[in-house]
Parts: sequence; C-alpha cells; structure tokens
Amino acid sequence: MFVISGPSGAGKGTVIQELLRRRPEIALSISVTTRPARPQERNGVHYTFVSESEFKGMRDRGELLESARVHGNFYGTPRPPVEAALASGRDVICELDIQGAESVKRSKPEAILIFIEPPSMDDLHRRLRNRGTESPNDMSTRIDAAYAEIKRKEVYDHIVINDRLEDAVGDLVRILDS
Repeated sequence: MFVISGPSGAGKGTVIQELLRRRPEIALSISVTTRPARPQERNGVHYTFVSESEFKGMRDRGELLESARVHGNFYGTPRPPVEAALASGRDVICELDIQGAESVKRSKPEAILIFIEPPSMDDLHRRLRNRGTESPNDMSTRIDAAYAEIKRKEVYDHIVINDRLEDAVGDLVRILDS
C-alpha cells in the first residue's frame, strides 16, 4: 500500500495518473468526499461524492480506512476496495492528506508514505493560480496549508520533488519497484 500526499497544486493527481498509465496493474483507491465536484471531475472516477450524512454513516459503520475534515469538507478512504485489492496481491495507491497518511500508517504500518513536493513555493502559487478552481480566499487557505504540510514532510518514507513530470514519475516507479 502506497500513500501519496502533498500540498494542493503539487501535481499529485497528474503524477499518479501518469504512473497508472505506465502501471495499469496498480489499484487506485477512490476517496469519498463531501465537497462539491469540480467541473472536470466525475463521480466514481475522481472521487465518490456523498452527502455529509452518507459520509458519517460510512465512517460510523467502519467502512472507512481513514477519514478527516480538510478545508471544511470530509474525505475518507473506503476500506472494502483497498482490502480486496491488497488481498488479491495488487499494489494500491491512496492519495491522501497528511492526516489521512498518518492514520493509515497507524492502522497499516507496512504502508509506504510518499510526499510529492513542488520545486518551490513560487511554483506552487503559479500552479494554483493557473488551475483556476479556487477563489482568492480558498487559494490563501491552500497556500497556508501547503506551508504547514511541507513542514511535516519528514513523517514520510520518501520525498519526490515534482519539477518535471517525467522525473517525478520515474522516482515513483523506482520507489514502487524497491
């Protein structure tokens, strides 16, 4: 089980999608969230979008491997598909925030934590601005969170700097192969 984290705008999703293109045998855990879908996102592909009451029900029934409230919304990792993929011998990638990564590490100490970091905070600002999905207030919240997340990157087993997509994906492949 591999947990990939990093600040918003670090390019986690892009790096993961390229990794999965090269390694289709790897299972990707689809998180559940209470946040609204962004225009390009599809339910069941990018996230499973649920109401707050549905989310709390899943959490209360023990159906989530981990869950956290981030930027005012709930996020969680559905337990059954992750455990089924692992039981069948497949590697699983979960894209989680730091809270989720630490929670998974407590329940599954064998999990490998990987932190995706932007090459600089200037690059992170530019990426978030160019993404165009956050309001100025949301952008400020995400930048503040990025500083806090980067300060805690030492809890991860590996750090990958996403300066060039090809290099970052190559680093991930080497980590998975080791």
